[in-house]
Amino acid sequence: MATPQQPRSTVGLDLEFPQSLAVYDKYADAQKAVDFLSDNEFPVQNCMIVGTELKQVERITGRLTNGRVATAGALSGLWLGLFVGVIFSFFGKENSSGLAIILSTALLGAAFGSIWGLVGYLATRGQRDFSSVSVVVATRYEVLVEHKHLAAAQELLRKLPGALPNPFA
Repeated sequence: MATPQQPRSTVGLDLEFPQSLAVYDKYADAQKAVDFLSDNEFPVQNCMIVGTELKQVERITGRLTNGRVATAGALSGLWLGLFVGVIFSFFGKENSSGLAIILSTALLGAAFGSIWGLVGYLATRGQRDFSSVSVVVATRYEVLVEHKHLAAAQELLRKLPGALPNPFA
């Protein structure tokens, strides 16, 4: 008989019966609320901040050209070649120049990186002619608290102006 697949381990992230304390639009506000609880000696190990309504944001950083791709590949290969050269220089013969080994592997790395980068870029045939940075961010942040501590947490947060959302808004 097959056993059902276990969910991903969340050891240390589980609460016994979490209840929603408050929901915030900014992480800083959720963090401020938990920090306020901590400052008032609330057992914050019974709290959790959960980012919800995830979205991916991609910031376009520039246009890709053959020159930019070749330069980026060369720089990447240069670093790798430099690292390999330093390692090789430690184990080289006593009469060989460590500097020559380092420089030659760095130059070979730069050439290889440039060529490899261009081959990869040209293989896309212009389907993605831009560079970007992307990140997954939450739209809302919910502070959860262990059910047995909910009332105490609510009472404390009432003392922090704006910490609890207005239920009539």
